[in-house]
Amino acid sequence: MTEKILIVGPAWVGDMVMAHSLFQVLAKERNNPVIDVLAPAWTIPLLERFPEVRRGIALPFGHGELALLKRWRLGRSLRSEQYDQAIVLPRSLKSAIIPFAAGARRRTGYLGELRYGLLNDIRVLDKQRLPRTVDRFVNLGRDASGKAPHEFPWPSLASPESDKMQGLMHRLGLDNSQNNILGLCPGAEYGPAKQWPADYFAEVAKRWSAAGHPVWIFGSGKDEVIATEIQRLSGGACTNLCGKTGLLDVVDLMSHCKAVVTNDSGLMHVAAATGTHVIAVYGGSDPKHTPPLTKHADILFTALECWPCMKRTCRFGHYNCLKQVAPDNVLNRIGL
Repeated sequence: MTEKILIVGPAWVGDMVMAHSLFQVLAKERNNPVIDVLAPAWTIPLLERFPEVRRGIALPFGHGELALLKRWRLGRSLRSEQYDQAIVLPRSLKSAIIPFAAGARRRTGYLGELRYGLLNDIRVLDKQRLPRTVDRFVNLGRDASGKAPHEFPWPSLASPESDKMQGLMHRLGLDNSQNNILGLCPGAEYGPAKQWPADYFAEVAKRWSAAGHPVWIFGSGKDEVIATEIQRLSGGACTNLCGKTGLLDVVDLMSHCKAVVTNDSGLMHVAAATGTHVIAVYGGSDPKHTPPLTKHADILFTALECWPCMKRTCRFGHYNCLKQVAPDNVLNRIGL
């Protein structure tokens, strides 16, 4: 009988991309089980591009919402699936409620927030042995007594068919014949300690455009302010796509880029999974924890005494870890 597994997915786009490594490991090592994934609505579209997943189940809660009764009812509605295992990627108490209510036989997750009883396969997280988020995800899909190998498939988001790509670019008013496109991802929802300065992005855009190449800015509607500022500072050298594209549109457009310059953000992981060249600028965060999972990446950071602080804002107010990564450093990585 085919094994059925319920995954409680992460809330962040980048983490959901990294979870694809877990899905691939489960498919290979468990002989293609049925995999369903519980996820916030904003990450659900990514699951369409992961062939190992049967379906995504949208969580009807806001980010951080407790909603205990709603979670219990959703879990009860899934009891008929008779899941053999649930793997809970978040470490919160609330994330373990649905698998328990669904009656999953084995409920696997890391120790955290008094989840005894809700989980019956509790793992202690060894951060030294599992330094990266992706390592921690994959480890939950393997036997607790085994060593977690460092080799496993990296996330992959397939490129679209050519006719679909042409339709998308026509809808957005983009020139399908353009090459050497540079993508910019200036947003970072975590906070300003992850955001390379707007004038630095603008300098890169201005010089890339002056060489005769197009520049596209990617992001959600939340990134509209910084994207508009980059447009202004670059003298209109960019095409601002923030808020005009869905998540899968961004996946497809990034696959068409020569390179993507990005903060440590969800879209950094999206870009990495498309196979394009990623130039990732890290501020207060640590690339040892959440690196872009691709062979085609340049990681830029400034190792100050206070780095990595892992804070949302700079406690000293100078943001030198970001400011000391000069635009020339980025342009050199993309051959200009």
